Amino acid sequence: MKEYKVMTQKDRFFAGKFDPEKLEAAINSYASQGWRVVSVATADIPGGFSQTRQEIVVIFERDK
Repeated sequence: MKEYKVMTQKDRFFAGKFDPEKLEAAINSYASQGWRVVSVATADIPGGFSQTRQEIVVIFERDK
């Protein structure tokens, strides 16, 4: 059986501000817990005034 974790730019690792170095640290931290990245994508998030913003979504998997 597998379990999954979803990380976005709002994850606690980023403290409100996305940074590629923080993304790397987060991935390595999860990897040390047995998680592996299985997918990375961007999602369009609706915002105010009919605007959208893109957010990174990282999906992790590990054996349960």
